[in-house]
Amino acid sequence: MLRQVGERVEIHDAHFPSGTPDEVWLQEIGRRGWVVLTKDANIRYHPLEKQAIQASGVVAIILTKGNLKAEEMGQIFVNALPQIKRLIRKNRPPFIARLTPAGSLSVFDLGNI
Repeated sequence: MLRQVGERVEIHDAHFPSGTPDEVWLQEIGRRGWVVLTKDANIRYHPLEKQAIQASGVVAIILTKGNLKAEEMGQIFVNALPQIKRLIRKNRPPFIARLTPAGSLSVFDLGNI
């Protein structure tokens, strides 16, 4: 759905083998300057992943409800796209933001995660 509205989308498995540790691919995402869109809410709690996000300047947007169908997730991200872009312009990486299915978007304080 993001591609249908003109966004460039890269799929994790097209660039990283299955089972690649999160801290490894997160470092590469930061190096490439890409934004992570994920439903993995636990990523912010794992010390190695959090360290990779901070060290690599990653922007991660976490969809807070994980049991959605792909079409539902895509629609939520498309609907929130203007907010996401505004958030990225206003906040200096690295940061993690939470996106609710209703479209509420908020930034986590990495120091308090």
